[in-house]
Amino acid sequence: MKKAILIVILLVFVVAGFFGLRFYNKYLGNNVEKDGYVLIPHRAGFKQILDSVAPYIKDRESFEAVAKEKGLDTNFKAGRYHIQSGTGNKNLVNMIKAGNQTANSYRIGDFGDMYQMIGKVTKKTEIDSLHFVNDLDAVAQEKGYKNVEDLKKYFFIDTYNFFWTVSPREFFTKFENQYHDFWTSERKNKEQQSGLTRDQIYALASIVYKESGGKKDEMKTIAGLYLNRYRKGMKLQSDPTVIYAINKQTNFKEPIKRVLYKHLSTPSPYNTYANAGIPPGPICVVDKNSIDAVLNAENNNYIFMCADPARFGYHKFTASAEEHAVNAKAYQDWLNSKNIK
Repeated sequence: MKKAILIVILLVFVVAGFFGLRFYNKYLGNNVEKDGYVLIPHRAGFKQILDSVAPYIKDRESFEAVAKEKGLDTNFKAGRYHIQSGTGNKNLVNMIKAGNQTANSYRIGDFGDMYQMIGKVTKKTEIDSLHFVNDLDAVAQEKGYKNVEDLKKYFFIDTYNFFWTVSPREFFTKFENQYHDFWTSERKNKEQQSGLTRDQIYALASIVYKESGGKKDEMKTIAGLYLNRYRKGMKLQSDPTVIYAINKQTNFKEPIKRVLYKHLSTPSPYNTYANAGIPPGPICVVDKNSIDAVLNAENNNYIFMCADPARFGYHKFTASAEEHAVNAKAYQDWLNSKNIK
């Protein structure tokens, strides 16, 4: 009798172990054999979800069964999901149901116009560039601007994180909040003391950024030089504004390595060789350092600057036309020696 009872108990343990192991493998056991990312759009069907996950899992059937049991076929969140090796079906399904997606990293650089920026950004979003432009055009018009290009001042050069499913308005709101946070009462006071409008500050900051190549240690010096020119009624004569004017005409498809005399007459309100005063807007997205450089410009007497061939990326500054002529010739000779045309 005791032997029979022991056999029954043993059988119970065996059966329980068998079904317990099946339960564990189905729900908790490792079913993901390699890491990867899957994109699940808002309008995805269940088959599309299965097809997206399939390349990363060992057993599609067990995943599909768990997914159906947990209602993933009717209830899921769109997103970009990081699938990690060693994950079980239950955790994988729960991640997609809960919308625990992984953000993408976006580098906002010194884009010449907003359309360039949007083209780069939308390579990592569910929404296409045309939709993005149209929605941001609407945002601009709500603010009394003409189009998305007038929103350039709200953006700063930096690296940001966004979800693949970000909407254009959500995208803009992050930058708008950053813009308002940046303009503290201290900066607003300096803005008033400068005698410049905010649009003029951004336009000058974009020139400072381009002329400095983004190097913080020359920005305040360059800002002081251009403010000297502006306040003396001189044309700013900034090469980057000429390059921008040409780029706008060619939709940024004609790279300019060297500004030539023929370029200086390019018709554009942004061309500071052809027009006096500060351009009507920034020639690129700027960083915070370049804005602060304009607000805290160096008090110098410089009028001229020229690239320094002995220190690549840096400049020689002077208030003397004669000294500038010497510096300019040295730079032109260097360009010629490198066959830069």
